Amino acid sequence: MRVVRVLVPEDRASDVRSVLDEEGVDHVVVAQDEDTDRSLVEFPIPAEGVDFVLGELRDAGVDDEYVVVLGAETVETTHYDDLERRFVAEQEEGDAIATTEIRSKAVAMTPNARTYYAMTLLSAVVATAGLLLDSPAIVVGSMVIAPQVGSAMAASVGAAIGDRRLLLSGLRSQVLGLALAIATATAFGLALKTAAFVPPSLNVDTVAQIASRISPGFLSIAVGLCAGAAGAFGLATAVPVSLVGVMIAAALIPAAAATGVGVAWGFPLVAVGAFVLLAANAIAINLAALGTFAFLGYRPEGSVRDSLASDPVVPAVLVVLVVSFAVLGASTARHATVENAVNDAVGDVLDRDAYDELGLVSVRVGFSPATELTGEQPVTVVVSRPADVPYPALADAVRRAVADSTAVPVAVTVEYVEQAESERLDAGPRLWAVDSGRPDRALQSQAPERRPGTRLTRAASHDRRVCVPRIRASHSSSPASRS
Repeated sequence: MRVVRVLVPEDRASDVRSVLDEEGVDHVVVAQDEDTDRSLVEFPIPAEGVDFVLGELRDAGVDDEYVVVLGAETVETTHYDDLERRFVAEQEEGDAIATTEIRSKAVAMTPNARTYYAMTLLSAVVATAGLLLDSPAIVVGSMVIAPQVGSAMAASVGAAIGDRRLLLSGLRSQVLGLALAIATATAFGLALKTAAFVPPSLNVDTVAQIASRISPGFLSIAVGLCAGAAGAFGLATAVPVSLVGVMIAAALIPAAAATGVGVAWGFPLVAVGAFVLLAANAIAINLAALGTFAFLGYRPEGSVRDSLASDPVVPAVLVVLVVSFAVLGASTARHATVENAVNDAVGDVLDRDAYDELGLVSVRVGFSPATELTGEQPVTVVVSRPADVPYPALADAVRRAVADSTAVPVAVTVEYVEQAESERLDAGPRLWAVDSGRPDRALQSQAPERRPGTRLTRAASHDRRVCVPRIRASHSSSPASRS
């Protein structure tokens, strides 16, 4: 519920009272200035009805020279219950708050610069530690303290209502904040690597928390789109935005940290893939939030719309965002197509009789937007095999199978996890016992449990063990290496 105070010229006072009476809004004249012939009119209204009533007052000739919207804990007036039924229960005008109020909320959500960048730095450090430790809980903790939701919502609100200053401020905070997160993750990763707190030879693209963020896909972008839409709904309605902020950070901070880790460890495919995911999610969040605000009815009004025609900054920013998202989306779609083709090709190859003893562990397709320039898409296939059994032709077989199903050239690397199985000497553990009451009767059991009233005379047991040493061997195949 809200309390609205409006400064009304004396010659419009009767029109204002007529509008409020017609809409069933209880009101009072708080103060009157005889020198300027203006009156301060105050009335309570549900948050969902503020925009509608202010619009009616503007049509009656009241300008926005002095309009204050305050929060109220309790309201007791003659017709307020009718207003709640009209604007809240029946949702006559929807459940979105007023344009002036949503702008104020967006500004209030963004902390001051020192706090914003300090929290971004801390969240990047925590995210980097969580990725390298392969700990989902720590990565989630980094999302909780990240402040990115405020800048994202500020930029989207500014674009929706045509507020150039708010739009540019939000975009600047996002760009600088994510750049700081990448730089922090890079510096922290280099420090850990130099001090040997983390092995310098670590293959970071095999860490599950990192590997899941270096290959952009439709599901990853869907997370960004849903996060942006949820943030907009939360800001425009009564949904707690703090909870939505964790989801927005989930689409940004871990990807920024993964980019820094890729740079620190010298893995360009990790850095590029994570950065593309970060950029795609950031753009998706802003566009989804903007689309949601438009759906809820937020538009530039009056002179603001006229100023947009003379100042093309806001439309230009929107065009850049849409074009960038289209380019990244096309690249992601292409990568998803290659990934599906590679998975099918690897499955077909391993189904052959010659590879019956192999087991598929994982398939990784590196994200490389510059494939057309480099000529190859990196593919890593991890399989388990019996110890010391070579399969030198597997990499070539996979490469040929991928070439037959897609026109994209690939460089295939096959990594092996060796398995060794000890010889099984018996079908199972056997236990011989003699019944103390009948020593002439021998009992045979498959379970190694001692029965009451028996004594053990002979026991034989053989264990079957499977050893999977973390020894990797690899074979590579690419068109370049065979030429």
